[in-house]
Amino acid sequence: MRFLMLNWRDPKNPMAGGAERVSQRYLKALQERGHEVCWFANQFPNGPVDDVIDGVPVHRGGGRGTSVLAAQKWYRTQPKFDLVIDQHHGIPWYAPWWCKTNCVAYIHEVLGPIWNSFYNWPLNMIGRWQEFRTHRFYRNVPFWVPSNSTKSELEARGVGSVHMFPNGIDTIPLHQLPPKPLGSPIRLITVSRLANNKRVHHAVELVDLLKKKGNRVELTVVGGGECEKQIRELIAKLELHDAVHLRGRLSESQKNHLLAEAHFLVHPSVREGWGLNVIEANAMGTPALVYPVSGLVDSTVAGVTGLIAKKETPAALAAELDVVLKNKQAYDGLRENAWKRSFEFQWDRVLPGACEWLEQQASRSR
Repeated sequence: MRFLMLNWRDPKNPMAGGAERVSQRYLKALQERGHEVCWFANQFPNGPVDDVIDGVPVHRGGGRGTSVLAAQKWYRTQPKFDLVIDQHHGIPWYAPWWCKTNCVAYIHEVLGPIWNSFYNWPLNMIGRWQEFRTHRFYRNVPFWVPSNSTKSELEARGVGSVHMFPNGIDTIPLHQLPPKPLGSPIRLITVSRLANNKRVHHAVELVDLLKKKGNRVELTVVGGGECEKQIRELIAKLELHDAVHLRGRLSESQKNHLLAEAHFLVHPSVREGWGLNVIEANAMGTPALVYPVSGLVDSTVAGVTGLIAKKETPAALAAELDVVLKNKQAYDGLRENAWKRSFEFQWDRVLPGACEWLEQQASRSR
């Protein structure tokens, strides 16, 4: 069978993130099961029109506002596909109405408040309105999502068929869990694109609060992005040069080493589709400290594999951490539970069910 993934970004796009990593893994798995796969994405500066990424063919065309038309034009020149995967990131490809074959919608999260992170009124409200209307428009198209949070939100919007498969991770869990006492300094880490919706500045403000309470604390920030300047300015304003370290983009091995050293991963995002970085940290024996938002309440089990703040504020993060700092034995339990749970999200456990469902969608009668 032949499968096509439509996604605004591909893994080589400078803006690529977790969504592209997992999409690549699913297409590669379908290819390994004997199917033909292809990925259509937006063009970006210096990106070749035709490319191959880890054996997966990629075709690029169009840009913001034009790639849907470019995809349709290219699609008409291709042999028939059995399934088109229309991956939404706020705005869809409208593929069910032009692909003339089986189609599923693939989304990681309902953006909702994320629109407010990037646009002011009235554009943020227009974005939220069109996203709501899109989901209503697609309500008879099968949806594929990575979390129960996203599944519930789509069902509340009237979508009739939503299938959930959690994302897997490439990170191999530690073979054994070495001791890591929760002592001083408290070592925190944030692994994230430096974008408005990730709210990395909340992690910096958490360090300030903890220091004012007399704690020795260090925060390592792994990742790059458009908000780096603002974060550096905040670090300077709060005089945290000795406590907050921006490491930029690192290799997987470097990232995993830092995750293993940290006491907690801090992820104060507006919301996530799932939270790959949470499970990656867990695999390295590090529990997460997160906000009570969609996706993160799925990847973190409150009080079992990590801590979920009561509110979306740095003070609420600090309050959760204070409880554990007074009970070091509880921290050891969080570590062990998080590490053991990470084995459930290895790709060899996730892929078979998801690929079988995609094959079923490709073979159904229109």
